[in-house]
Amino acid sequence: MEENKTTNFLQEIIEKDLKEGVIDRLHTRFPPEPNGYLHIGSAKAIYINAMLAKQYGGLFNLRYDDTNPMKEDDEYVQSIYRDLLWLGAEPTGGVYYGSDYFESCYEFAVQLIRQGDAYVCDLSADEMREFRGTLTEPGKNSPYRDRSVEENLELFEKMKNGEFEDGACTLRAKIDMASPNMNMRDPAIYRISRAHHHRQGDQWCIYPLYDFAHPIQDALEGITHSMCSIEFENHRPLYDWVVDHIGFEKKPHQYEFARLNVTHTVMSKRYLRQLVESGTVDGWDDPRMPTLCGLRRRGYTPSAIFEFVKRAGISKAYSIVDIGLLEHCIRDELNFTAQRRIAVMDPVKVVIENVPEDHVEYFPQNNNPNDENAGTRAVPFTREIYIERGDFRTEKVPKFHRLYPENEVRLMGAYVIKCTGFETDGEGNVTLIRATADLETGGKNPADGRKIKGTIHWLSCEYCFEADLYRFGRLFEEENLVALPEGKSYGDYLNPNSKELLSGCKLEPSLRDAKPGDRFQFVRNGYFCKDTKYENTFNSIVELKDSKGKN
Repeated sequence: MEENKTTNFLQEIIEKDLKEGVIDRLHTRFPPEPNGYLHIGSAKAIYINAMLAKQYGGLFNLRYDDTNPMKEDDEYVQSIYRDLLWLGAEPTGGVYYGSDYFESCYEFAVQLIRQGDAYVCDLSADEMREFRGTLTEPGKNSPYRDRSVEENLELFEKMKNGEFEDGACTLRAKIDMASPNMNMRDPAIYRISRAHHHRQGDQWCIYPLYDFAHPIQDALEGITHSMCSIEFENHRPLYDWVVDHIGFEKKPHQYEFARLNVTHTVMSKRYLRQLVESGTVDGWDDPRMPTLCGLRRRGYTPSAIFEFVKRAGISKAYSIVDIGLLEHCIRDELNFTAQRRIAVMDPVKVVIENVPEDHVEYFPQNNNPNDENAGTRAVPFTREIYIERGDFRTEKVPKFHRLYPENEVRLMGAYVIKCTGFETDGEGNVTLIRATADLETGGKNPADGRKIKGTIHWLSCEYCFEADLYRFGRLFEEENLVALPEGKSYGDYLNPNSKELLSGCKLEPSLRDAKPGDRFQFVRNGYFCKDTKYENTFNSIVELKDSKGKN
């Protein structure tokens, strides 16, 4: 990752704290819940925390927020770590789990009870909501709020020992039921759940809630700046309350930034999981998915993703970023890095009748005109070649400068050919084109100075091979999916034409050696990536030019 040369409000805070001696060393963390795969929105939090730690010589932790065993799985734990390493965001401060701190959280909860700052409450979930009040009306104290310290300690011990049914009671912080901040109205900090934990097994039947466990974990790890998305802003007073009432000497502080919202994109892991489980997409790594593994399989690079995050900006202001910016970032990068190759996606055969049947000739093709060190490669030319069906018309069409009867066109890097005829099937589809070549051209302009307006790509029928190509459009047709209209769901906006399989495509011989994940520009057709999941398959990364508005 490159350092961010511009200054945002988080950098200003950090630089001030370092200058004034508030902290000796920056220490950040990324605390994902392992209940799904990371997506493009996660990339912003990773970029901020890992980049700032690197920029200021600090440490960066990965900490799995695995305090809710109902939703978590080791599959997600492994995927998160793979994605972080792929992005280049190595956790220099270490890898931790929220479940590592279960014993400490329990002890701190007991401390709060002893201090009179927490109590066991027997209200049901519905009753707690009723007692909580509204945004305009204060809540009411629980009838169990004034239990003695001794009784609360005894009941909490029984909760831990599994003597109560799930949901029978909770441990709540004793704060202020009249607080204008709903999060401070005696929030639950422990609940009973007999779910099997992916790391702790059945050792615990009570689990700390995030707003209680998170600040404890930050403090124990020495996190100095707990940077998170803006929806946690109203949780910060509770975060500070926990830190203050436990009495940590070195107190981490929470700072919020705006989430990364992207057009045509859903960030809900719950809904993305539905797409996977229903078979609507080809797994979490489907190239249409906004997951990092999906973007990786699609052919996106860490540098392009981080460039997108950087350009989208880091602030507290709400915004929704056009997905076209992400496409621009990868297109801009691939223009300078991707090797050029030839693929004929909708082939039709051309027989060049003045070329001998056994003729084989090699023409050099540029690997990348933007890279002076890219060099060239040799592509074989024979009597029979394939061209794109769209590069031929059966009759002259205004402003069409490619191949049609009696017209000349240049084969890219090779001869000028003229169409002399064509054959069709019974339904009018062209099955064969006949042509002759000006054998004096051979990559040069005609000797008599005539102007050739059109240039098309081609491949030898004998030396090419077949492969499947996938073109992808937007997975969702609706631009703004952040706030859905009433009565609508994400599924209402799924694009039924987001995936197109092109079978029988012809590829140049050098692509046989392509490795999964290799990226290429298929000249005149777009940028493609060798699929990492299926053999002999290439996925479209992005079009050659901005296709804004196209699905």
